[in-house]
Amino acid sequence: MNRTMFLLVTALVAAPTAADAKGCIKGAIVGGVAGHYARHHAIAGAAAGCVAGHYLAKRQARQQQRPKAPAHHWWNRTPAPSPG
Repeated sequence: MNRTMFLLVTALVAAPTAADAKGCIKGAIVGGVAGHYARHHAIAGAAAGCVAGHYLAKRQARQQQRPKAPAHHWWNRTPAPSPG
């Protein structure tokens, strides 16, 4: 357990800068805890969590940059003008 925590903390300290690691730290913590409970695979869980967290952070950033288009649903359409 102590060795695993030491390796996890070392990996987090030696991680890239915060700009490059968006989502990685949170994902690594969650993945490490989940991996620890899944037959003591904390390091593999932390690595997978880092990759997943980074992917999700990039996806969220892409969605926030995209302009929102108005929803074109049948209930949002304006009624046709009446002839008369």
